[in-house]
Amino acid sequence: MTHHQALANGLSTDHPVPGLPFVDDSHIPLDKGPEAIEAVGRNKADGMWGRYDHHRPSGGWRAFTTDPLDNSLGWSVRYHPEHGRTVLLMRDDDTSALHSIWDGEQLLFRAGGYWWDGTTWYRPGQVWDPVEQDYEKRKARAAVTVSAADMLDSRADAARACLGKVLTFDVQAPAPENWGDHLALWAARHQEREGVLPLEKCVVDVATPELTGAQLIGVPEMAELGGITASTLRAYISRSNSEVPQPQASVGGRDQWARAVADDWAEARRRSREGVRAAMSADDRHDLSRGATEIRDRFAADFQDTLWGRPDVRKRWILRARNENSVREISDTLAWNVASSLDRILPTHLLGHTVQSAVLHDFADAIDLNREVEARPEKRSEEKDWLHLWVSRPVAAMLDWFIRHHPESAHHYIGEITREAHTRWEIPAEDTLYTLHQAVALDGKLSEEDGEAFFALLTPPAKSD
Repeated sequence: MTHHQALANGLSTDHPVPGLPFVDDSHIPLDKGPEAIEAVGRNKADGMWGRYDHHRPSGGWRAFTTDPLDNSLGWSVRYHPEHGRTVLLMRDDDTSALHSIWDGEQLLFRAGGYWWDGTTWYRPGQVWDPVEQDYEKRKARAAVTVSAADMLDSRADAARACLGKVLTFDVQAPAPENWGDHLALWAARHQEREGVLPLEKCVVDVATPELTGAQLIGVPEMAELGGITASTLRAYISRSNSEVPQPQASVGGRDQWARAVADDWAEARRRSREGVRAAMSADDRHDLSRGATEIRDRFAADFQDTLWGRPDVRKRWILRARNENSVREISDTLAWNVASSLDRILPTHLLGHTVQSAVLHDFADAIDLNREVEARPEKRSEEKDWLHLWVSRPVAAMLDWFIRHHPESAHHYIGEITREAHTRWEIPAEDTLYTLHQAVALDGKLSEEDGEAFFALLTPPAKSD
C-alpha cells in the first residue's frame, strides 16, 4: 500500500497520533460537517481543492481540504458516529490518497501501518487476496488499544507544551521530545469542548507482542527474509518504494520492522509477479519460464539443423556468399520454420476447446440477462428474441487470433459452437455466426474482406425443397 505520512495532529482530533505535534485547526469548520470542510478549498483558487464522501457502512463521513493559509498543507478528517473523529495535518498532495484509503474499514493507523477498525487491530495490508480483490486482514497478535487516559502521565505539564500554527509550521522540524506534555495540553483543551469522547475512548496507540523490542529487526534481517541484499533494500527505501512496508520504529536512527510485518512482506514478494516468475523460472541464462525455455531450445535445435546441418545452407557461410539476398533467403527459411510450428507453441486442440468454452460462457450470460428482461411484465412476449447475444472483448480478440493463425481449426470449433448453441438454447446458426462475425469485426484485426470470406464458408448450406 502507498505510504502517507501525517505531519501533525489537529487540536480537534479525538485520536492523537503519538509523537506528532498539535496544530491549531480552529480556522477549519470541523464542527459544521463535511460539506463545510470541502467548501474551504473546493474551487477557491489554483492549487486548492476539497472533497467529502459519506461512509455508508458506518454512517460516518470523510473529508479533506487544502489549508487556506498555506496551500502546501491540507487537512484530512475522518468521522465515525461512535468513535469520533480523526483530524490530521498533511502535505496537500497526500490528502486525496488518504481519503481513498479511508473509504474502507480503516479508522486509525499506528506503528507504521497497523490499523484499527473500531474493534480490532490489524497488521499493515500487504498480501493480496485475488478473490476479495483486497489485502488480507491479518490480526495483530494479542493487541491492546492504548487510550489517552492510559497515556497521560501525572508528571506531564501542559505549560511546557505549545500549540503550533499553520503559518509557522515547519514540516522538517523534529518530533517534540516532551510529547507527554503536548498530550496533556491537548487533553486539557479536549475536555473543554462539549460532547467529546471521554479520554478512555480516545485511541492513541496500539500495544502488541509483535511490537516489542525482541520482535523488531533491521535492514539486514529484513532483506534476508525478502531474498534480496541489504543494499537492494536500502535502494528500495531511498526510492520510497511503496512495496516496502513502513518501519514500525526507529532505534538509534535506524529503521526497525516487526518480524510479523517482515514475514508478511516476504510472503507478498513470493506472491508478486516477480515472485511467480522466479518460482516458475527454468533457472537458465535468459531467466525464461520453463515453457519459454522449451520453445527456445526446440527452435535453437531446428535453427542449428537448418543453418549447419544442411549443406546447401552451410556453404553460404563462405565470404563470397554473404550478401543481402542470401541472408534474406535464410531468414525467410527460419521464419517459415517458426510460422509452420505454431501448433507446437500453442496447441490448436487446446486453444479451440478454450475458445469454444469462453464463447458459450458469454452466450450463457447474455441468455440469462435476456430471460430476466423478458420476465418483466412490460417485456413479456410470445416471441423469443435472440438478437442480444454478445462476446466479451478479450474472447473476441482471442477468436480473431485463432481465425487468423489457424483458420481451418477455427472453422471446426466455430461449427461446434454453432451446434452447441442450437442444441442448448435453440439459437439459429445464422444468429450465432452473425454475433461472432460482428465481435471479430469490432475487436479483432481480421480484414473485412477476409471476415466475409471466412464466415461465408460457415453458413449452413441452403436446404433443397
